[in-house]
Amino acid sequence: MTPPMRIALIASNHFPIRQPFAGGLEAHVWHLARALTQAGHLVSLFAAPDSDPSLESALLQVRSLELSAAALTDSSMPSATFMGDHHAYLTLMLRLARGPSEEFDVIHNHSLHHLPVAMAPMLTTPMLCTLHTPPTPWLESAISATTGTGARFAAVSGYTARSWQHLLPDITVVRNGVDAQRWPLGPGGRDLIWFGRITPEKAPHLAISAARRAGLRLVIAGPVSDPGYFARDVQPELGSDVHYAGHLAHRELAHLVGTSAAALVTPQWDEPYGLVVAEAMVCGTPVVAFARGGVPEIVDDRSGRLVPAGDVAAMAAAIPQALTMSRLAVHRQAAKRCSATAMVTDYLDIYRTMIDDPGRTDTDDRLLHPSPRHRAS
Repeated sequence: MTPPMRIALIASNHFPIRQPFAGGLEAHVWHLARALTQAGHLVSLFAAPDSDPSLESALLQVRSLELSAAALTDSSMPSATFMGDHHAYLTLMLRLARGPSEEFDVIHNHSLHHLPVAMAPMLTTPMLCTLHTPPTPWLESAISATTGTGARFAAVSGYTARSWQHLLPDITVVRNGVDAQRWPLGPGGRDLIWFGRITPEKAPHLAISAARRAGLRLVIAGPVSDPGYFARDVQPELGSDVHYAGHLAHRELAHLVGTSAAALVTPQWDEPYGLVVAEAMVCGTPVVAFARGGVPEIVDDRSGRLVPAGDVAAMAAAIPQALTMSRLAVHRQAAKRCSATAMVTDYLDIYRTMIDDPGRTDTDDRLLHPSPRHRAS
């Protein structure tokens, strides 16, 4: 029997890993931590305090920053948020670098902060970094400065992998997986659904316009991440044909998605992956989405409809086509493309390869190229 691995997961220090999730990254880390623990591995989690105790993960807590009055009033003092982030990740990485080499078998970084990548060469424990976004200035600087040494890299979609090719020419693609037991096949319903973080770049106001053109009621669910945008562009549109259901816990959200006729996905930016797309499809709910970023890698004519980015009229016209689709066929297509089991299996394979041969950072073909089930298609 293969012995259990000791795995450290690094997430955001801003948000706890618990329901209701702040966003897709937090949901992804929650599901991964849960799946790894259920597979018998020992998981330690770095995230904001108050993460879900049911994950049965040890917590990698760090000392909070308490600056002196002199430091606080210095002219070079950046924002408190920046300093808090810097201190949290600096403390964590120094602990991992100075700690006993046998404390962890592998470190899996999901944070968007630059310090885990910048300090990776200090580690004796192999580290995998999953890239959840296209390039950001700080993260790109860290990878450029280290030339990617000290870590191996995976990306959540072919689109995201290609966006990093100027620095990381070969990168593993491991799509975020969705647990079908937690997103069960639903019977559908009459209303459309839009769910996710309520921000301008997610653009639920465009979903409202498309639903009204199609003559169907729309339900919106998710955290109000930009209160000004919500007050200006969403709240005034609420009424009998547009309902805001709130920021729901997982069970309620999965039920709502599974009892919806179709899901509208309206990104105004290039989605690195599109977790809400996968979640809707696993529930059997067909998706009508703007074709941006990684979304076209998940949606095809067996699971929904893609329309040109920003084209509300095309989205409205595609909704009746999506409503005729077999929910079972949509679910089965999602199981092929967005399987949580396949995701965890691929990550475990990568972990084992890194542990067996931690010195190889850029020559292992198994790591550098997607497995067939994770290639963009």
